[in-house]
This record gives sequence, structure tokens and C-alpha cells, in this order.
Amino acid sequence: MKKETLVGAFVLGGVALLLAAFVLFGRFHPFEHKLYATLIFEGASSGLTVGSPVTFRGVQVGTVDKVSIEYDPPTRRAYIPVHITLQPANISLTAGRNSTLPTIPELVAQGLRGEMNLKSFVTGSSEINLDFAPQTRAVLHPDLVSGNEIPTRQSTMQQMTQTLTQLPLRQLADNADKTLASLRALSDRMDTSLPQLVDSLRETSDHTRQMMDTANATLATLQPELTRTLETIDRLAAAGTAQMNGRGAQLNALLARADTMLRKADHSLDGITSLTSPRSPERADLEASLRDIAAAAAALRGFASDVERNPQLLLTGRRP
Repeated sequence: MKKETLVGAFVLGGVALLLAAFVLFGRFHPFEHKLYATLIFEGASSGLTVGSPVTFRGVQVGTVDKVSIEYDPPTRRAYIPVHITLQPANISLTAGRNSTLPTIPELVAQGLRGEMNLKSFVTGSSEINLDFAPQTRAVLHPDLVSGNEIPTRQSTMQQMTQTLTQLPLRQLADNADKTLASLRALSDRMDTSLPQLVDSLRETSDHTRQMMDTANATLATLQPELTRTLETIDRLAAAGTAQMNGRGAQLNALLARADTMLRKADHSLDGITSLTSPRSPERADLEASLRDIAAAAAALRGFASDVERNPQLLLTGRRP
């Protein structure tokens, strides 16, 4: 009986030590409050395994429990559900706030999003990072997730990877090869043409130097003539200025007389205009005088005709 008691006590002690080891050194915490959620990724999830850390801005708040694959035959799309466990024991609310921690749907409504980041370049392991990004649209998958779901977004590394994947590397390589071939051909043509171009430039430089020397010699020869010409122009300008200064009074008097004559001419033109006006009295008098003169001329012509036919009229006159 004592032996069985000892064996039972030994077994109970072993179980107690095993439970203590799980509690102290493992992830088994039977009295700790935990939250469970799922994240759906559509891209590659290399490096993400069970036990990978879940962080919030670099602080670990949970671990990855399961990574699986969901395939949709009609759309031929594969989804990567990642089940995580959150341990909110080390998350405390600020003073003056409600003591109840918001639920996962409330945090998602406030902008909680998850992304997968590369944890180590050496080992290639990845981790899940949580952060608030309300500007990212929340895409949920109710057909795949029955519990809490945290929307995902592409990390900076994933965006860079997708961008690099979509680059037309083959086309860029072909264009680079064509560019190098063109540069090689251009280099060969320059190797052939450059010496001739250098010789031509050298000859042009020599001709230009000769022309500059000739121009300098010509300028040196013409400089005295140009100097004398400029001096003569200066003297002519000075003489013209002196003449203008001396004749200034005469020019002013001439201009005054010309102005007076123009005024008189304007007055005469006004008189002529009044004479030629159809309604002016002077024109009526002039037209009456012209009619009288015409009548006298007609009478004189008639008298001359009569005298020509009968010259005695000069002596006897006309009889009534």
C-alpha cells in the first residue's frame, strides 16, 4: 500500500512539474486571456511558419498558430489564411479611458490592419506586423473566416517585390543589348572618323588663324585712316552746330513769317470758299454781273452784225 502511494505521489509530482514547465517556459497559460483572429493573404507567404511573432509596431503581442491554403476553383485564386493568437495582457489603456479593451471588430473599424514583413534577411523568416492604417480599405472574407478577421495590406517589401516582378526585365535587357551594340558601332565609327575630323578641325583652325592675322593687319593699316575720318566728322559736326547756333534767330524769324503767310493764305481760302458757296451773296452778285456782261456782249455782237450789213448805220444810226 505504501508502495502504491509513493508511485501515485511520484506521478502527481511529475504531472505538476510538467504543468509548471509548460506554464513557466512554454506557451501554455491556462489563466491568461487570449484573442484569436485570422488574416487572409493572397500573395506569397514564404518564411511565415507556426510560432512566427505577431508584432504591433515592433512589440510582440502574439504568435502565429496556423498557416493554411484555401483554393477557389471557379476563380482559380489561392488564399493563405494565417491564424494568430493575441495576448493583450501587456496592453494597457491610458488613464481616464474605459477599462475595457476594444474588441477586434472595433479595432478593425478604427483602422487596424496587418501586413507580412521580412524578419531576417539571413534566415528568410517573416512576421506579422499590426498597425493602424485607416486610409487602407478593409477587405474582409466572410466566406473563408468564421471568427474575427483582421484586414491585410501590402507591406513596403511586398510592394517593391511586386513592382520588380512586373518589370519587363527581358525587354529591358534586350534594349540594353541593343543600346550597347549601337554604342559599340558608334565607337567604331568614331575611331574611323575622328582622326579625319581632327585633321579637318586643325586645318580649319589654321585657316582661321591666318584670317585673323590678315584682319589684324588690315585693321592696323586702316586705323589711322579711320581716326582721321572720325576727326573730320567731328569737325563737320562742330561746324554744323555752330552754323545752327548762328542762324537760329534767322530761322525763328523765317518760321514766324511763314506762319503769318499761312494764316493769310487760310484767310484767303476762307474768302474763296465763301465766294464759291452756292448761297453766298457775293456769288449771286458775281453771277448777275456775268449775266449782264453776257447780255452786253450779245447786244454788241448784234450791233456789229448790223453794221457789217449796213455800214451807214455808223453815220445815221438806227431808226426807230
